[in-house]
Amino acid sequence: MDTDILIVGSGCAGLYCALHLPKEKKITIITKSSAEKNDSFLAQGGICVLRDEGDYDSFFEDTLKAGHYENDRTSVDIMIRSSRDVINDLIDYGVEFTRDENGELKYTKEGAHSANRILFHYDITGKEITSKLLEQVKKTENITLLEHTTLVDIVEKDGACIGGIAVDDQGELFAIGAEFTVLACGGIGGLYSHSTNYRHLTGDAIAIAIRHGVELRDINYVQIHPTTLFSENEGERRFLISESVRGEGAKLYNKDMQRFANELSPRDVLTNAIHQQMEEDDTEFVWEDLRTIPKEELEAHFPNIVRHCAENQLDVTKECIPVVPAQHYFMGGIRVNYESKTSMQGLYAIGETACNGVHGRNRLASNSLLESLVFAKRAAMDMKENPVVKQKLPEIDFSEYSDLAALKKEYRKLVLDEIEKENRK
Repeated sequence: MDTDILIVGSGCAGLYCALHLPKEKKITIITKSSAEKNDSFLAQGGICVLRDEGDYDSFFEDTLKAGHYENDRTSVDIMIRSSRDVINDLIDYGVEFTRDENGELKYTKEGAHSANRILFHYDITGKEITSKLLEQVKKTENITLLEHTTLVDIVEKDGACIGGIAVDDQGELFAIGAEFTVLACGGIGGLYSHSTNYRHLTGDAIAIAIRHGVELRDINYVQIHPTTLFSENEGERRFLISESVRGEGAKLYNKDMQRFANELSPRDVLTNAIHQQMEEDDTEFVWEDLRTIPKEELEAHFPNIVRHCAENQLDVTKECIPVVPAQHYFMGGIRVNYESKTSMQGLYAIGETACNGVHGRNRLASNSLLESLVFAKRAAMDMKENPVVKQKLPEIDFSEYSDLAALKKEYRKLVLDEIEKENRK
């Protein structure tokens, strides 16, 4: 198969990147599951934006403080300065953010933020943004979207990436030649027993990068979300109880129904406090009380959370709900520069797969969608401004990929071993 630009992943980063590439280029997006089954669709809370120049220093400091001052400051500056441009793009694409009675954009606040700077759409902001981007992609003639198609490797020639090797839902292997390849494959939650991520997100791009000697960064920086709905079913994806509910006043209690932590602490701090309390109480969860939020506001701002809890026989307007920390976000990934280029020529990485250092050791709430979109657009602009001559694909020995189950096992081990190696350091 032949294309100009291959994008691997249909989350907000991959879609937004595709929409900013030249219309005369043939763009192919492949995605491991259906186009809607990615973590971008699951994002509840919102997306940060610089409201005005007076909020810049505060926004910058909040991001650095949450990241334990290990952030790349240039990346943080780029993200914040680019935020209004991204929001304007999204509104042009039809994204509907919540507005006040005067029709003005309404801003909310989440844990570790010192000001209201988060735009949202009820409690399904990620779905609202990503679905509108997907609508645009499906209407764009030069973009082809192939669902249930998995990248199993990249094709390397003379130290450059010139395409990828994929397998479709019928188990057929095929090669895709491309000028540029963009890895937008999401995170690594499928490697963990407790995660808010889709189970098929298993860090394939990270494993492929390791195999080809592509540089990684902060590979052991894995964020645990402090509040997901407790379930005794080990295999199911954990349902996230958004940080926004704590921003609006929800409280956390121990087994004696007493508060034990500052609910608006950064995620890693609050997660540690919850784990410590669970150990002291000898319990598998703590309680979260959403009854502190007026019923009308709960149902208006968080309808998805209210509905999901009801489906699990929990009435958030009358009782506390059991919550437990779970793996949520991957701050590390494939090392990229400020234009989302990896250490390999012809290869870019964006979204949760990539690491430009913006998050540091711990991500500030609602910076994920923003960071993904900002640096996805920068990748598109860089490819547009620096075209290359497409190289012909060499003969591919597909026998190396004939045992896909064994390859999947190998990839899983590669990623987990690399994380463990960094943790030992």
